[in-house]
Amino acid sequence: MPMLDIASNLLFFDIETVSQFPSFEDLDAQGKMLWSKKSSKLFHHDANDDPQLSYANRAGIYAEFAKVVCISVGYIHRVSDTLYELRLKSFVDHDEVKVLQDFADLLASHYYNIAEHGLCGHNIREFDVPFLSRRMLVHGIKLPSLLDIRYAKPWEREHLIDTLQDWKFGDYKNYTSLDSLCYTFGIKSPKDAMSGADVHAAYYEDEDLTKIGVYCEEDVKATMQVYLRLQNISTEDIELIPISRTRTDA
Repeated sequence: MPMLDIASNLLFFDIETVSQFPSFEDLDAQGKMLWSKKSSKLFHHDANDDPQLSYANRAGIYAEFAKVVCISVGYIHRVSDTLYELRLKSFVDHDEVKVLQDFADLLASHYYNIAEHGLCGHNIREFDVPFLSRRMLVHGIKLPSLLDIRYAKPWEREHLIDTLQDWKFGDYKNYTSLDSLCYTFGIKSPKDAMSGADVHAAYYEDEDLTKIGVYCEEDVKATMQVYLRLQNISTEDIELIPISRTRTDA
């Protein structure tokens, strides 16, 4: 059996999110009040306690105040026993509904059987999957079966392969970033050109959706390589060719 068949039914993915508005001042009165309350509880005695500063720096990670601008996906396609292609695609758009619906349609068409298909990413159980599911509900989008885990028991979530959880080996004391795992395994960091902290500026100041899509795809490629190392799968004897198909629908 080819060594990468283990990943043949896995869809690797990553998302990029930003605050729903460029700044705190763009919120309506109720939004300002709600964010100020959340900010005071989350960042009390923190440098980000100021709601204007905390909104710019932190709002993008809370589904109630943020939106999805990019979802990048990738899967491993076997050409031969020694040649594999990493096929990539990004759903990028100012219209969050379109981004979410395109991703939901992809899952409904090709990754719908929990017993046979899986999703893989870094920290997807804590962030990506809950965030996507919440934003889909906000827009009335039917949750794909692989994302609808609201009432699932722990053993019913095994189709969500989380490289952060795999690396923890049951240790819940600390968080390990994808960048750190890349450094540990000698993998090229996806954060060389930009980091998650730069996405807000790339979106609202530069209006560069293509840059965001490329960055998100780099995260997907890095996650795939980390996943293989965590499975103790050597790639020394194979050729892995990334095929990027970034799509910007702005």
